[in-house]
Amino acid sequence: MTFEFDCTAGCPRMAERPIAPFDFPVGQVRRVASNDPPGEVDETRRNILKLAGIGAHVLAGRGLGAAALQYAQPPTVGLTSYPRVQLIDATGKPLTLAAVEQEYNVDTSDLFIFNYPLRNEPNFFLNLSPANGQPPSPSNPGKWNAPGGIGTNQSILGYSAICQHLGCPAPAISYYPPGTCPKTFDNGALPFYIHCSCHGSTYDVTNRAANLTGPAVLPLPQVVFDTDSSGNIFAVGLNGPPVNGHLNSLQGDYGVGSTSQLTRESPIILCSFPA
Repeated sequence: MTFEFDCTAGCPRMAERPIAPFDFPVGQVRRVASNDPPGEVDETRRNILKLAGIGAHVLAGRGLGAAALQYAQPPTVGLTSYPRVQLIDATGKPLTLAAVEQEYNVDTSDLFIFNYPLRNEPNFFLNLSPANGQPPSPSNPGKWNAPGGIGTNQSILGYSAICQHLGCPAPAISYYPPGTCPKTFDNGALPFYIHCSCHGSTYDVTNRAANLTGPAVLPLPQVVFDTDSSGNIFAVGLNGPPVNGHLNSLQGDYGVGSTSQLTRESPIILCSFPA
């Protein structure tokens, strides 16, 4: 059956194509005209093609893995070694042993936080010496000669302020002075500790932040302190496992610089401990 259409010259019709369609073998790549203005290049498509080409070389085993990674992922941000960083008091003055032993003690309830070695790695600053300066005893809670401590009685310490369970930062994880909670521990740990209100992990501040209750299974990293002849305090390293959320405590953000100032925060207190 044949259909005929009576159409005048004004009927709608498709414009003639500059090339005949499908006049080349199937599968053959053929260059066609672009709608882009002359001289303009689509950089997005060009970069995608570059990545695709590099990936093809890697899959072919041609040794361009490093080049592909250069394009496919950003460079790692961090440090190559632990810097020597001077601590600055919350008042803006250099933090000294004399000032700490006069102004901070085991009963200090506010949190004093400083970042080290990276800007997103907060740490607790603590002095576990009794407020009256007398030796610690059951009736005068405190701790002298703590592992890693500095100062006259080795009672000045620093620990990561990021929980090792799921990474809750201060003040959700806080230092609890003596008498904050009625909790005691069968292993003889003293009744002041670092406790996380998120899920109940507890750390022994008198013994390198060892785990007292789970669910955390790793201790908190401990800051290594040093002093100069004037008693100024410097953070110079971290001991223990990596800071939670970091494959390496030196990688994951930019360094803090040459100084790090203490900030005062109010703790979040929750006397809830896993059974």
